[in-house]
Amino acid sequence: EVQLVESGGGLVQPGGSLRLSCAASGFTFSRQDMKWVRQAPGKGLEWVSGIGSGGSILYYSNAVKGRFTISIANAKNTLYLQMNNLKTEDTAVYYCATGGSLFSTEATYRGQGTQVTVSS
Repeated sequence: EVQLVESGGGLVQPGGSLRLSCAASGFTFSRQDMKWVRQAPGKGLEWVSGIGSGGSILYYSNAVKGRFTISIANAKNTLYLQMNNLKTEDTAVYYCATGGSLFSTEATYRGQGTQVTVSS
């Protein structure tokens, strides 16, 4: 059974940082493209970042480029999203996902999400 479990969300002030983690199981993690998507209150899903299998290719949306860093630890079957210089507009539920286009919100599997709230 495929499982994706996100953690690391919370409340942070503008300009602050958080690191999200996604623990994966039930599939060969090192062979899968992985991505982060988010959903802000009252809005649809938004693609945030993607990483090719093996971690050699990284992609970011224009909204987060230069502030967020995606990475993987294959030995731990874990996907990360380091988020720096957070803005109020980054407030959303963040999901890790796999399957479908790397640049799309479509996914074969998606976790339950972790809430990130950026507020003073």
